[in-house]
Amino acid sequence: MFDWEFILQSIPAFSKALWLTIHLSFFGIVLAIIFGFFIALIQYHKIRFLKTIANIYVEVSRNTPMLIQLFFIYYGLSRLGLKLEAYTCAICAVVFLGGSYMAESFRAGFEAISKVQIESAKSLGLKTFQILFFITLPQALVVSLPYIGANIIFLLKETSVVTAIALPDILYVTKDIIGTYSKTNEAFFLLILCYLIVLLPISFLFSYLEKQYKQRL
Repeated sequence: MFDWEFILQSIPAFSKALWLTIHLSFFGIVLAIIFGFFIALIQYHKIRFLKTIANIYVEVSRNTPMLIQLFFIYYGLSRLGLKLEAYTCAICAVVFLGGSYMAESFRAGFEAISKVQIESAKSLGLKTFQILFFITLPQALVVSLPYIGANIIFLLKETSVVTAIALPDILYVTKDIIGTYSKTNEAFFLLILCYLIVLLPISFLFSYLEKQYKQRL
């Protein structure tokens, strides 16, 4: 049985930690989406030299754990003379990892567009940015949205590694409560509840957006 009185007493600590997780995830994921979008554009338009750099970044980012990336940013950069706060390092780690996954999501959407449409748009005299925003991007988002939603959920869960650099997120509070009070069941119950509170609405939101977007095209 759960100690409900202890759970109620622990809610303020988890609420504060959950706010940190949401705050960190929001800024990290928004920046990751923007960064990933530009990486995907570089790959899609096959810009020489930049495409090579983008491909190397994607491979390095996707094939290394976020924990290792976080340690490199937090400890490695400080050895090189660039000392960043733990919160800033955490956001950078989310952007570095998330940018590659978002880039692959956007790239999949771009490559799903028929080349005939692009050539037809060019023959009509449309410029590159007009083709992107009025033809390519609206259709690409239909393909990309499910992947983007899945990546957002993935990155939200991955933020739990920031506890390794002593940021008091919900996992950090969970471990602290277990170590101090030995209330394992209660701590894990609140941990799962916090993730469900954040992740379930996001999952439903992207399912709804995907359906609405498909109907309008």
